[in-house]
Amino acid sequence: MGRFDARASRPARGFWDIFKWKVMDPLTARAKRRTGSFEVPRREHDGEVIASAEPSLTWIGHASFVLRLGGKLIAIDPVFSTRLGVVRRLTPPGVLPEQLPPIDVVLVSHNHYDHLDLPSLKRIGPDATYVVPLGNGELLRKAGLPKVVELDWWQHCEHGPLKITLVPSRHWSMRTPWDRNDALWGGFVIEAPEGTAYHSGDTAFFDGFREIGERLGLIDWAMLPIGAYEPRWFMHPQHLDPEEAGMAFDMLNARHFVAMHWGTFQLTDEPIGEPPERIRSYWKEKGLSEERLWVLDIGETRRL
Repeated sequence: MGRFDARASRPARGFWDIFKWKVMDPLTARAKRRTGSFEVPRREHDGEVIASAEPSLTWIGHASFVLRLGGKLIAIDPVFSTRLGVVRRLTPPGVLPEQLPPIDVVLVSHNHYDHLDLPSLKRIGPDATYVVPLGNGELLRKAGLPKVVELDWWQHCEHGPLKITLVPSRHWSMRTPWDRNDALWGGFVIEAPEGTAYHSGDTAFFDGFREIGERLGLIDWAMLPIGAYEPRWFMHPQHLDPEEAGMAFDMLNARHFVAMHWGTFQLTDEPIGEPPERIRSYWKEKGLSEERLWVLDIGETRRL
């Protein structure tokens, strides 16, 4: 399990916390005001690059990416749906599964609906191999996706030249009110001949970032969440804010920061355009090289 066991510090947020956030905070003016207008940047994906053997990364939106490494096409937390319950998508996905070559591997970090979207996974289909944390496999198999690998923290599997390791995060899991934390959650480190990528999944700030960097070596591309952090009293135990994401990047000792988990669904109280402003301000304040910060447009394909 390693030196830090985030399962011992799961965020405890229940009905009354949600009631306070959604009902009481607005009544008492504690809710953060969403001011101004912001258009989420978007561009067309580069289908030619994605289809080639050249390593690349494309942001679908939110925490969803397609990644080409080791000649394999990897989808991470793919969500193509136009809504999550009553929450509508702010801008279309950067690329759709029907526009992609066959996906070889799908990584799902945990079972929250904005990360494990069964309609999206069914669109990818049963031929891909699905890698998930412990306790999530049966849900996928029941959905007609039979090729599932379940991992505990620090366990790994191999797919061709890829080595995929499930690493800890400080978060929690739930699909229904009666299955809270029955399934595991985490992030993924993908090691390939061209380099190493890390996707944190959802996480709060914790000492585990340092351990991930120490145990798994140089991370070339670290996909870290910068959104869904307000109100802070509610989100602090489960989601990073942009400055904490910057500190996590430093602890990982990674080469490039790839911003995610913003600009796609209005799930929390911060203005939709605030997260990239804050991470850029943090970057400038720390005197870090601009080339190391990747705040992608939705749909943008970046060669690795």
